[in-house]
This record gives sequence, structure tokens and C-alpha cells, in this order.
Amino acid sequence: MTSRTGPRIDLHAHSTASDGTLSPAELVRAAADAGLDVVAITDHDTAAGWAPAVAALPPGLRLVRGAELSCRWFGADPPVPLHLLAYLFDPAHPELVAELARVRAAREARGERIVDLLRADGVDISWSEILTAAGGGTVGRPHIAQALIRAGLVASTSEAFGPDWLGERYRLPKEDIDVFHAVRLVRAAGGVPVFAHPRATRRGRVVPDELIVELAAAGLAGLEADHEDHSPEERQHVRALAADLGLLVTGSSDFHGTHKTVRLGAFTTHPEAYERIVAEASGVTGIASG
Repeated sequence: MTSRTGPRIDLHAHSTASDGTLSPAELVRAAADAGLDVVAITDHDTAAGWAPAVAALPPGLRLVRGAELSCRWFGADPPVPLHLLAYLFDPAHPELVAELARVRAAREARGERIVDLLRADGVDISWSEILTAAGGGTVGRPHIAQALIRAGLVASTSEAFGPDWLGERYRLPKEDIDVFHAVRLVRAAGGVPVFAHPRATRRGRVVPDELIVELAAAGLAGLEADHEDHSPEERQHVRALAADLGLLVTGSSDFHGTHKTVRLGAFTTHPEAYERIVAEASGVTGIASG
């Protein structure tokens, strides 16, 4: 756990607008209860949770409006999936809006195909029930995992993402945004792009440092170093790379509610990095405050 004096800042958290288990209103209340001073709502490929989160902000809590973009680097074969945290962008920027809508639609179509494959093998889960449970949020594999748990077929999200289920046997490719295009889009929309958990080898393949050098030249602002999926050595590597490139460094919980065991505020961002993000942003006027 990261321990620092000063404001406690967690810049990566999910709500039911994507694959978290707390509504946006519940998320900001939980952030206040966890002793945070600043929290970012970063649902996958959507800004749908922003307005209800702002409306429910408890006194004294500041909200950073953001999203986690599903990206891919096509410089390897097969291409490497990765996530880009986008902070304080204009949610009405036409090109970015269109790209996020495309990714969400592709994610939903992929989810329905995965359910079709499961049902063809005799797994009794329902796509309509999964959509209902998602409550209008961006549908993804975590929602299918929850359906498998409710059906008593697996005991946990981790088991659902194992090789016998969604991790391999029933895994399908999805359409993502080219990472260079994503960085340029976020900047064009006045936002600040930060590479999420860039060295998390426990998640699978990671990109080479040379790509991060190229992304920095293209407008990448920072790297997320303190994250539960980074080992201490990986965190140190990310920090050293960020220092070499003049990038800011963040720390975040990547909170998903009961879908993950990590708690809000488990990892935090230094106030100077937060202030750099705010200073670089031009897409959203100010930070929402409770």
C-alpha cells in the first residue's frame, strides 16, 4: 500500500457504467468513506457515469472525470491489447465519441457471440439476463463471468477468467482503438492520456519500452506505476522509465467493487502528478467538487 502525507488521490475506479459493482453515486460515497480526497471515475470506453457521480458527490470529495480506453498495439503479431486512461477530456468531442461508440458496440457483439458459444456447449446462461444485470453499462466479459457464478458453474471471477472458460476456451478477439490513434484523440479532445498498468506481466504480454518512448513523443502524459498487478520490480521499472521520459507517474486501485478484492485507495497518486494532469487538461472545465 502506498503511504503519503497530503491528499489521498485514487485515479482509476470503475462503476456499473462499465464493469464495476457500485453505481456511480455509490462509488463516490465509497471513495469518501475510504478517506479519499480525489477519485477518478474511469469506466471502460464510456463517460456515462460522470453525471450521476457529480450529482452525488459528498462534501469535500473532488471527482476527476475520465475513462479507460480499450486499445491495441499493432506492432506485434498478434497485436498486444492495452488500456489507456483518459482524464478530463471533452465528452462531446465528435471523433472520440464515435470511436468509443464503435468499441462499445463491438464489445457487446463479442459478448453475445461468447454466450452463443457457451450455450452451444450446453452452458445454460442467458444473454438477455446478462444485459439486464449490466443495467445499461458497457457489457464485457466480467458480466459473463458473473452469469457463470450465478449459474453455479464457477466459484469466482478469477476462475471464470481461467483457461477453461473466458480466459482461453471461450475467448474471442475484440475490436480496440489503435493506441497511437487513441493518444491523439484524447489530446484532441483536451484530455490527458496515461498508460494503465503498462508492465503487468501477470495479465499477459506487455509492450516494449520502445513503444512507450514512441507514445511519449505522440502525446502520452504518464504511466500508472503503483497498481496491484505490478510487482515491486515492475513498479520500479515503470518509475525509472517515466523519469527518463519526463512522464508523470500515477498510482491507483483499479477498483471494481466485488469483482476484485482491491480496495479504494489501496494505491494512490502523488499530488504533484494530479496537479500536472489538471494543468494539462483543456477538455473539461475544472474538477467537480462536492
